[in-house]
Amino acid sequence: MIIDFEKLEEVTNDGFKGGEGIMYSRSFFDGHNRIMLARLEPKACSGYHTHVDNCEMIYVISGQLTCRDNDVTEVCTAGQLHYCPKGHSHSFVNNGTTTAEFLCVVPEQK
Repeated sequence: MIIDFEKLEEVTNDGFKGGEGIMYSRSFFDGHNRIMLARLEPKACSGYHTHVDNCEMIYVISGQLTCRDNDVTEVCTAGQLHYCPKGHSHSFVNNGTTTAEFLCVVPEQK
């Protein structure tokens, strides 16, 4: 199966998960798994949230994201992946000066 993100509607998320700023995304959801191609503007962030029933993987394509996973904060740059295991809480912020582009995979989403 091919997912062509260019053919999916781009959505503007203002304050994603209670965060601040704008995140743009194109999302595929099959009823169980979500795959999202997203862009986060500089200084924008997601809200801190918990993955109770699933995990999340965020692969940075360009730019950087500062990711907080429970009590650990790390900078994730292009070519790296932030992994938030099931039961963990996390957030991410674009502390860079350019837009960050990333691919998110959230399996077993309810």
